[in-house]
Amino acid sequence: MDKNTLKEGFLGQKMIAFPKAIIEQIKTNPISKQFYISDLGYYPVASHHYRLRKKGAKEYIFIYCTKGKGVVTIEDQRTLISPNHFCIIPRNTRHEYRADDNDPWSIYWIHFKGSISEKIYNRYSKNNINNDKNIPFSKNTIDQFNKIFDLLNNNYLLDSIEYANLLGLNFISSFVYHKLNSISTTHPKDNLIDSVKEFLMNNIDKNLTLDKIASKFNYSKSYLHTKFKLETGYPILVFFKLKKVQKACEYLSYTDLSIKQISYKIGFDDPLYFSRTFKNFMGKSPRNYKQSQRK
Repeated sequence: MDKNTLKEGFLGQKMIAFPKAIIEQIKTNPISKQFYISDLGYYPVASHHYRLRKKGAKEYIFIYCTKGKGVVTIEDQRTLISPNHFCIIPRNTRHEYRADDNDPWSIYWIHFKGSISEKIYNRYSKNNINNDKNIPFSKNTIDQFNKIFDLLNNNYLLDSIEYANLLGLNFISSFVYHKLNSISTTHPKDNLIDSVKEFLMNNIDKNLTLDKIASKFNYSKSYLHTKFKLETGYPILVFFKLKKVQKACEYLSYTDLSIKQISYKIGFDDPLYFSRTFKNFMGKSPRNYKQSQRK
């Protein structure tokens, strides 16, 4: 801290730092050992807030700014943090951060560890190349943080600690996977990939080719293939086959249709080819799948 830092902290601040005995209990708990919080807090209008850790911290540090500004420097990478930005600082990595002198930030912060914490950070790094991201402010997000804080602040019962850490994982994940978190199935289909998926589902009984699909949407095959795979993880025709197989699972589970009838209903002219495709996806033949659903 520099000489201007308030010794009493920041007006309205709140924080929790767990003693070693509780951390030892948490990190061996079968539920919380995958992800657990060691410290958390809220610093409003944190004038003169500054921290330098030359050897880094033992935990990953999550910072979410709701007002004002600040700067986070990780090794030699300097990032301006503004309202609705968040970042995660990797553990054991030199870093420093400070509030802006003229417009000091208000931040929610969490230190976390656990067996999956590195994987969560790696996913964050992959999804957020610039090491910061704009997340629209939501009262629900703040309410969730406060719920976690209250659970960890009010008692040290094992079930409260477990539940708080599960909520903490959900809280951090909602930032790391913010793009997925913002998807609502109630919204109308308003983009190309959603339209393509809707078209495929409406034609599950057809034998579509990539040429036909590209022609339908007036895009080149290569563009459509690349964009679709980027957003879904599958090439279009593989995705289409998967949806056919998933539809077949419904028929096998809830109808008395024969395998031959099902293959025709989902656009396979050759029942043997359908069976091979089904097994490639599901790991068992349609017949064995049907038997397993009735046990």
